[in-house]
Amino acid sequence: MTGGGRSARSLPAAAGRWLVMVLLAVLSLQLFLLASIATLRWWQPPSTSFQRTAIWENLRDGRAIRWQHQNVAADAIADHARRAVVASEDSLFFAHRGADWQAIERAWQRNTRSEEDARIHGGSTITQQLAKNLFLSSERSLLRKGQELVLAWMLEWTLPKERILDIYLNQVEWGDGIYGIQAAARHYFKTGAARLGAEQAARLAVMLPQPRRLGQNPYSPYMQQRTRTIAARMGAVQIPAAQQD
Repeated sequence: MTGGGRSARSLPAAAGRWLVMVLLAVLSLQLFLLASIATLRWWQPPSTSFQRTAIWENLRDGRAIRWQHQNVAADAIADHARRAVVASEDSLFFAHRGADWQAIERAWQRNTRSEEDARIHGGSTITQQLAKNLFLSSERSLLRKGQELVLAWMLEWTLPKERILDIYLNQVEWGDGIYGIQAAARHYFKTGAARLGAEQAARLAVMLPQPRRLGQNPYSPYMQQRTRTIAARMGAVQIPAAQQD
């Protein structure tokens, strides 16, 4: 009885130790991610978690590896590209602190109506998209969404808005194996990111939600209509003076 009593009493203590270890592991991971984000002030990552996953999936499935990607400096990106992407993807980018809570609430309501309980999507700001592309998988779950929000807060706390936007433009997918604004400008328009016109930038921005599908026919009726819509919205986007062409 005495031995059994000691064993029973030791269970809460063991559970407490495991909980402390888990919390320390989670904290260590967050500190590592924060340190990694801090380094982005001075360099562009050569690849992201999303890009590496795409390469691995091609290798796994025996498909040819497509890779077009070239990081460029902030002054080598046309201001039209910044305006177009903000107008299309995140009109409140320069006002929020990483998350658009109204958009998240709308996305949550859509998800709760979905027949597929695990389908968690929508409502992501540019900062959240960058966090996901840099560090996370394409898994759709509440846990991953929570980590995405934490990473978005870290990005906003550590980096200027303009830097977040330029990293995003250099890393985001613009088609099968096409990553970054420079590769997209060359692939679709045979020009560089610095020379993109307003209509070209708007067309690229429209592709972003589904670049592999929309990039296959960038002049479809849908793309034409959406490009005109985004081009009309671009003038309302206020870019900080330090980033204007």
